[in-house]
Amino acid sequence: MKKPASAAFPIHDLMRERWSPRAFLDKPVETSKLFSLLEAARWAPSSSNEQPWFFLAGVKGTPEYAKLFNCLVEANQAWAGAAPVLIFSVVKKTFDRNGKPNRCAFHDVGLASENMVLEAVALGLAAHGMAGFDVEKVRHTYALPDNCEPMAAWAIGYPGEPDLLEGELKEREKAPRERKELKEFVFGDAWGKPANL
Repeated sequence: MKKPASAAFPIHDLMRERWSPRAFLDKPVETSKLFSLLEAARWAPSSSNEQPWFFLAGVKGTPEYAKLFNCLVEANQAWAGAAPVLIFSVVKKTFDRNGKPNRCAFHDVGLASENMVLEAVALGLAAHGMAGFDVEKVRHTYALPDNCEPMAAWAIGYPGEPDLLEGELKEREKAPRERKELKEFVFGDAWGKPANL
């Protein structure tokens, strides 16, 4: 199923085609494609080239996948278990060079994640990001250092049809995509005042 964005202005097809499905085919992701996703994340920009991102990854049928799956909240387990790949992003909140707080670290992990997501689209895959997981369970399960924090979970695989889902999940899958208008978040000479572009 495809749900291209009805963009108000021209944007690249990778961004128009990107969306977050919950229906995934029962088809493994090729190892070469999985490495391409992570390579794309590797080349994201970051403040002072710190690259403050880490990824916990597992493919279906492995202990790594089971560990990640068990950290998801029940509502996400209901559909994410169909995805053949689970990845959790982790942020390092301090600079390597001096141990001071890196206020751009969360932003940079977001950039790396979006690189991964757009590479997925380019390869015919889909990625659905999730905030619904037990942060403390991830922290404990993986013995994360104190300066690291789990950011997001990602279900990745080949997108399937909404009929693979049931009930509300199926309806949400079919619902139209919506976004705020540019004037609602692009401001000019005062907060809340649309930019005069």
